[in-house]
Formats: sequence, structure tokens, C-alpha cells
Amino acid sequence: MTEDEVRERSGTICRALVAGDIGQVVAALSDELQRNPGEVVAMLPLPAVAAEVGRLEESGGGAAYVAVLDVTSETEHLELQVRWKDRNGEPRIVEVSHVSRRAREAEADAEAAASEEARLADDSGEVASEA
Repeated sequence: MTEDEVRERSGTICRALVAGDIGQVVAALSDELQRNPGEVVAMLPLPAVAAEVGRLEESGGGAAYVAVLDVTSETEHLELQVRWKDRNGEPRIVEVSHVSRRAREAEADAEAAASEEARLADDSGEVASEA
């Protein structure tokens, strides 16, 4: 199992999340996780509107890789940590967990408030400067 293989498999998982292809996600799970895929599927933000591999790190002296996937749904943005290990000569997902989770509504509200503040500052004609 190489870093390139894991990066490609992680990218495939991202594309499957956006396509809504849960079967492809389940197929990448280890045999142990495939026995009860509902726990993993319940963690996924579906439907995803965007997903990408945020970062990939070697773990356990090369015995495993951890990919952090940035996944956005219609209602939230989250980071999924996906641990990959070699199972019968191919990378398989052995663990999935949430790293962080933010409601998109809160992000949108914060962006709107910042835009409104900027607009009001521009409209007032005031210029801030250091004395």
C-alpha cells in the first residue's frame, strides 16, 4: 500500500459521496466494518455537495495512512478522518471518525454579517487609520 494508492482511493471516496454512491463507499470498508456499515453510513453528510482530500498522513510507521476528507453537504461542513490499512494487498478503510463539524447556516450568517459591516463602513465614508 502506497501513499499514492491511498490518495487515489480517498479521492474515489470523495467522488462517491458527491455522486451519492454509498455502495462504493461500503465496498472500500474493511471486512469488519462491512459487517455493520450502517454506523459508518450514518456519519456521512448526505447528500454531499462537495468533497475533497484535505490532507493525508502516514501513520504507524507506514502500516496505515490517515486521510482527512473535507465534506460539505447542504446543511454542514465537516472533516472526516479516514484510517486506511492494507487488507489482502489493497487499501481498505478500517476506521472513520469526525474531526470537526460546523453548520453551514452559522458560516453563512457570519459571512453575511461581515459583508453587511463592510457595506456600512463603505457607505459611511469613514476611514479607519492609526493615530
